[in-house]
Amino acid sequence: MEFVNTLVNQLNGVVWGPPMLVLILGTGLFLMLRLKFMPLSKIGAGFKLMWQGRKKGDAESGEISPFQALMTCLAATVGTGNIAGVATAIFLGGPGALFWMWCTALVGMATKYCEVVLAVHYREKDERGEHVGGPMYAIKNGLGKKWLWLGTAFAIFGGFAGFGIGNMVQVNSMAAALQTTFNVPLWVTGVVTMVFVGMVILGGIKRIGKVAATLVPFMCVAYIIAAFVVLVVNAAEIPAAFEMIFTYAFSPAAATGGFAGAAVMAAIRFGVARGIFSNEAGLGTAGIAQAAGTTNSPVRSGMIGMLGTFIDTIIICSMTGLAIITSGVWTSGASGAALSAAAFESAMPGVGGYILTIALVVFAFTTILGWSYFGEKCWEYMVGTKSILPFRILWVVAVPFGAIAHLDFAWLVADTLNGLMAIPNLLSLLLLSPIVVKLTKDHFAKN
Repeated sequence: MEFVNTLVNQLNGVVWGPPMLVLILGTGLFLMLRLKFMPLSKIGAGFKLMWQGRKKGDAESGEISPFQALMTCLAATVGTGNIAGVATAIFLGGPGALFWMWCTALVGMATKYCEVVLAVHYREKDERGEHVGGPMYAIKNGLGKKWLWLGTAFAIFGGFAGFGIGNMVQVNSMAAALQTTFNVPLWVTGVVTMVFVGMVILGGIKRIGKVAATLVPFMCVAYIIAAFVVLVVNAAEIPAAFEMIFTYAFSPAAATGGFAGAAVMAAIRFGVARGIFSNEAGLGTAGIAQAAGTTNSPVRSGMIGMLGTFIDTIIICSMTGLAIITSGVWTSGASGAALSAAAFESAMPGVGGYILTIALVVFAFTTILGWSYFGEKCWEYMVGTKSILPFRILWVVAVPFGAIAHLDFAWLVADTLNGLMAIPNLLSLLLLSPIVVKLTKDHFAKN
């Protein structure tokens, strides 16, 4: 076991090492330049389309509205990464990590736009008549038979990564937070979560979409308001916080208090890695949900889909990061969710920790729902629709085990598989980028 652990550790170091970070950022920058910064210039138009996309159009085909598709994506991405992931990045990389998170998100908007455009453009119908899409179908239908192995590789990585990153790790975080804050036994959280997850995912994407469209906007707005209160309390520290973010992004952060200090490479590595973990730009998951959305335009779907990265990282992660830095707790030596909780508690004594725990629970729960759909479609691609019901049952059964298990190794394996998902997806984005550029030009020539 020691050997396997060492091997996975080494593989994780390679997967999330400098070459992967260069590949993710480089691909995003390349796509942003090819699109002539359209994802940034059309943010306003994207929000308008999102608002209009709350209802299903008669002339459009798909299982859920574009708004529900985006909320399903956000359900999966707005999770522990926004609370524990941001805190971990600052703990290991210093305040400068937040700057590199922003960079990842800005170029990641182009990556996510392209993922969704290709997923919708190359989607197909399964045996039940439902739309399916994502990187595996874009590779199969866009690159042809000689690249089939690449689509299968993505599906294998995604099919297994989901059980860790999108299921057991999430419920484990929920259970730990509830035990610490409210003294709820781990097994109780596991069983209750299992029941609620089962009630939703056994109803398929339509029920997931409805639940996500109800929960996600509420949880995002409520969390932003709570974080805003922290920033108001620490308003005097905001200018200094921004100065630290930009200074430590390019120069080493010295050790201070419980903070061990961090080199610039650490700020870049953990900022980019935790940013990707949070917004999933480059992993290809957004296209899987958006392919089920009602649409007759891949470009419109892409403009709605790219907002997931903006909302997740530029808005929600920034609020968490600024709350941690302005409150001064980033030098306390705490890490993960405990560091975020300390920031909220310092500004709102007696209630801050409770607010953060409730946010973490809701975020993690919706992530389990969103990732169940991603994992299901990966297995459907490999095995067919006969895998759907067994997958859903297995997914539900895995939940209570995640709540009570020690997941250090499972986290490591899932994090590694999560990174490996990016490789087939990024390669397909680069190879199919001319298609995205053509579809984009044609769309804006007509509109």
